[in-house]
Amino acid sequence: MSQRFLYTLIFTLAFALVCVNPAQADGIVIPVEPPPCDPHRPICPIIPVRPMAQLEIKYHRVSVEINQQVATTRVDQVFYNPNDWAIEGTYIFPLPLDAAVSEFNLWVDGKPVVGEVLDAEKARQTYRQIVNSLRDPALLEYAGRGALRASIFPIPPKGERRIELEYSQVLTVEEGLLRYTYPLNTEKFSSKPLESVAVSVTVQSAEPVRAVYSPTHPIDVIREGQNAFEASYEASDVLPDKDFSLYYSIGESEAFHLLSYRDPGDADEDGFFLLLLAPKPVIDDTPVAKDVLLVLDRSGSMEGEKFSQAQAALKYILEHLNPGDRFYLSAFSSGIQTYADDLSPAEDADQALEWVERLSAQGSTDINRALLEAAAVADGERLTFLIFLTDGLPTEGVLDSQDILDNFARSAADNLRLFTFGVGYDVDTLLLDSLAQEHHGLSTYVRPGEPLDEILSGFYARISTPVLTNLELDFGEISVYDLYPSPLPDLFAGSQIVVVGRYRGGGVADITLSGLVNDRRQRFSFENSRFVEDSGGSLDALSGLPRLWATRKVGYLLNQIRLNGPDKETIDQIVRLSIRYGIVTPYTSYLVSEPMPLGVESQRQLGQDAYEQALAAPTVVFGAGAVNKAAEQGALERADQAPSLPASGEQQVRAAGSRTFVLQDGIWTDTAFDPQAMTPLKVAFLSDDYFTLAGIRPDLAAALALGEQVILVVDGKAYQVVSADESVPPLQLPTQPAASTPPTPPPELTDRPADPVEPAATAEPPVEDKATLPGFCPGSYLPLVGLLAWIILRKRI
Repeated sequence: MSQRFLYTLIFTLAFALVCVNPAQADGIVIPVEPPPCDPHRPICPIIPVRPMAQLEIKYHRVSVEINQQVATTRVDQVFYNPNDWAIEGTYIFPLPLDAAVSEFNLWVDGKPVVGEVLDAEKARQTYRQIVNSLRDPALLEYAGRGALRASIFPIPPKGERRIELEYSQVLTVEEGLLRYTYPLNTEKFSSKPLESVAVSVTVQSAEPVRAVYSPTHPIDVIREGQNAFEASYEASDVLPDKDFSLYYSIGESEAFHLLSYRDPGDADEDGFFLLLLAPKPVIDDTPVAKDVLLVLDRSGSMEGEKFSQAQAALKYILEHLNPGDRFYLSAFSSGIQTYADDLSPAEDADQALEWVERLSAQGSTDINRALLEAAAVADGERLTFLIFLTDGLPTEGVLDSQDILDNFARSAADNLRLFTFGVGYDVDTLLLDSLAQEHHGLSTYVRPGEPLDEILSGFYARISTPVLTNLELDFGEISVYDLYPSPLPDLFAGSQIVVVGRYRGGGVADITLSGLVNDRRQRFSFENSRFVEDSGGSLDALSGLPRLWATRKVGYLLNQIRLNGPDKETIDQIVRLSIRYGIVTPYTSYLVSEPMPLGVESQRQLGQDAYEQALAAPTVVFGAGAVNKAAEQGALERADQAPSLPASGEQQVRAAGSRTFVLQDGIWTDTAFDPQAMTPLKVAFLSDDYFTLAGIRPDLAAALALGEQVILVVDGKAYQVVSADESVPPLQLPTQPAASTPPTPPPELTDRPADPVEPAATAEPPVEDKATLPGFCPGSYLPLVGLLAWIILRKRI
């Protein structure tokens, strides 16, 4: 046996006996082989074995083109190898749920790579084998998904590899609604935050597009006519933790889509639903005629850029009035200055522009008088929007906020919608929010440095063409509750409404939407709308519905406390929702740095403490803190996506399906777990029971994927994953055929063609069993390997 061969063998054994975590990102790279010996050197040195760092991702860009129902996805990402040696292995890309890939192409640094498409069963076996061999449960989350698999070329030490992937799929249409999903969730396993993440979706449809909505990510939507749009999401320095989903509806009529979810993990839990409403475009029909009342604060504090931007916004509104609209203009300080004493037709807008240009800022702030004079000109027979803009507190006339609210309530017509804009930090947030809430409007805050003209003109663009007002929903035989937003807002052309709520039971219902069109009540029926009775633990975007609903309810309750004062029962609700769904609130803000109180008794005590502190705290209605709180809580109440989970400080929080887990003492613990009332059943890590539990439902597999130690609650029972070395009796768990199928050997992770050829999806690469025994970490034998190496070297010398 040659000296070189001995040393090569020793090094290879040493490297193979290290417990190595997979380097994961959008695609998952499984590194398996040490750097080869230099063939030009007579002796291969024994290199100290070190744990392999995960790969880093420089950027991740996704470009999607959807033509009719065919979606072509192009992925571009750069892997960086921070290690001092080259890495090669298998690239695995978990396919989107329910995706039927028609074709795919994969390139590494511009060269085509051989690969194959794995069906869901073969992919599941591959995932489980990797979990077994690397003792890393992260891949369990993708059980049930298909995958793309290919060998990749070595990534040199401190070097990069650019991987480009393209695949096509056909999207299905369900009652006029299409859904596209991209598996962005895998990026959370990158070793460092990504410098840049971008997803761009371009859609061309044969039918008009109505609603465009993402329940998972904030998107910018640019409409390109009735049949096309572009939706984009961008972020930097992030670790994405959920898949990207996009819904859009097509058709000639109003969009009405019901999405529902019921958590199978709790038989007593009511369901969650989301309604997506969007009107058809107003083309031949005359839009609803409206009156627009513009009331501008021109006190001395508005002087300068703020006033110039306010003037620009008023001009934009006047220039975009619809035929048949009327307007009223007033500017207030110590006194009131009006363009005309009564409502003016839209044709007079050109003359009003000159009046706006001549305005100047001076004097004090008489909010009460300005509101009452605007209310006096309102026509009780026409839809009326009052846009009220101020940057200060009342300093003239009636000063008490409650008196101003009472005076305006007595004067305003029922059909008046009041939209308030608070500019800067010296505004009475209690007054502005109460005015908007009591008169079916909305409050907006413009902080210093933010573009007032863009915000105000953008707002008016959304409400310029009302389609249906005074909305009402009738759900037939289905019992629903806790709907948000509450009350329902008006429906405008080119906009959409996202309604979330809870329901009891389930089944099929005929839902009726009614509203006023030019003071005439119209009704729209939507038959056979299904509220699911069991979602089967799905991991698609609908499993995030509970967090979205909880986000809006928490925002609503926080605003009620801010406007009406602290209430013990309301604070208790906020605390329970905050802990159950991982939503940071003023009463639970410390959760990111201190242990989260789990269990009924702990949360009841936390609610009591929070209530007593709220009673003792002074009420602050203006200043930076008050404005920021009003803006943040308003954003929660109107959120279209649930906020990101706290992942900084000592406390880490993650979602798995519809459930929330918090890391406590090294254990990922279900926030539904009550340590005072539940005794968890133990399940050994990587045991048969462990994989059986993971195979019952996708959401359970996602929970187990969080780490080696997990506590989760299923149907009222708690299960705790413990060390594989701990002796645990077998459990009586429900079985699933897929979970009991023996895994196939893993693919040969180092095989690659000598010369790149065109991608092929038919040939399967050779396989070789490289699995280690569950519970066995050979890295602990490194001292023995080192001793063996020293003996051989000593003997040879």
